[in-house]
Amino acid sequence: MKGRRGIVNALREIDKQWQRRVRPNQRRLLVNARTAMNYGTMAPVVERLQLDPRIQLYFTASESPAKTAAIYSEAQQPFKIIDPKAAAFMRFDAYLAADFLWVKLPRGTRRIQTFHGVAGKYRTIYDSPADSMRGWDRLYFINQRRWHHFIKTGAIDAGSTAARLIGMPKLDCLVNGSLNRNDVLTSLGIDPSRRVVMYAPTWSPYSSLCAMGEELVKALGEAGYVVIGKLHDRSRETQYANSGGVDWGARLEPLLRRTGGMLVTGGNSSKYLPGADVMITDHSSLGFEFLLLDRPLIRIELPQLIEKTDIEPVYVELLARASTTVFNVKETVKAVEQAFVDPQLNTEGRRSVANEMFYKPGGATERAVIETYEVLELQPANRD
Repeated sequence: MKGRRGIVNALREIDKQWQRRVRPNQRRLLVNARTAMNYGTMAPVVERLQLDPRIQLYFTASESPAKTAAIYSEAQQPFKIIDPKAAAFMRFDAYLAADFLWVKLPRGTRRIQTFHGVAGKYRTIYDSPADSMRGWDRLYFINQRRWHHFIKTGAIDAGSTAARLIGMPKLDCLVNGSLNRNDVLTSLGIDPSRRVVMYAPTWSPYSSLCAMGEELVKALGEAGYVVIGKLHDRSRETQYANSGGVDWGARLEPLLRRTGGMLVTGGNSSKYLPGADVMITDHSSLGFEFLLLDRPLIRIELPQLIEKTDIEPVYVELLARASTTVFNVKETVKAVEQAFVDPQLNTEGRRSVANEMFYKPGGATERAVIETYEVLELQPANRD
């Protein structure tokens, strides 16, 4: 077995060297995404690499090839769409994914995992994996905690050369001053003088969306708030059991519009967060991301959601520490009212958890880009 692997690796190296002679200053990077949200987490890094004419970008959607155009509908050019079967016949210098998607690339490539969230759901897959992650050449960890979890469960070795502490590139925009509340609301057609609440439930049949979403949206509207709904991509697709078989986009949009609110869609949800004065979630990665703005967060506790989605207990505790916990619609509306009365309440908890969850926000894109150039074996392009 080892002898066969050695022969395969030798042939791949010959192939690589031949490609380098044919196109010495060119590199090919294959990007794979499960959803538009997946791509949105990688987009800041990809967009930086697209500025370099030496790098050819190829986009694929191995899990749902028929949805490739929709997944990358917001992606900037230049890039080429490629079917995963066609990709198997090509040689790529690097492969980039924000989920544990694995494409067969017989000619070999170096694989980079960026991750796409921090909520800790389905922990034996994403946060404390039961399977080895040694097949990845780079793991761009968002925080130190997950890195330690990977070591603790044996997914990687303590001295892994693949592990890098990067942070979360898509969140750089929340701390670098490029976005502000009024501009975001104006772009959405919402009057900045209104009190704005974002409702961002997670994706599960046990989520607050399925349990009380309609009732909550109605109650908030009646209380005079403008509600921005941010649903998980798959909460809008009735064929998925985790949406409860309901197209929640179609269900909630009329209710939101009635009181001046709306649903926001697309892969990059971060650009909408500064428009909200308060956020309501159950256990979504967006709840943690919102902490970087140091604004009130309200958490709807649903014990069945925590149990059924196997959330890492420490993440439940962290989100609770940074938020106000409620259990029903009435308590939620009351908590929103209190948040507007005293928005600085629990600011210390929010800042503490944000610091723990996101490594050095504001510089994650730069760190990821530098590491990716290293994987591609290229000197970074000058940024004049």
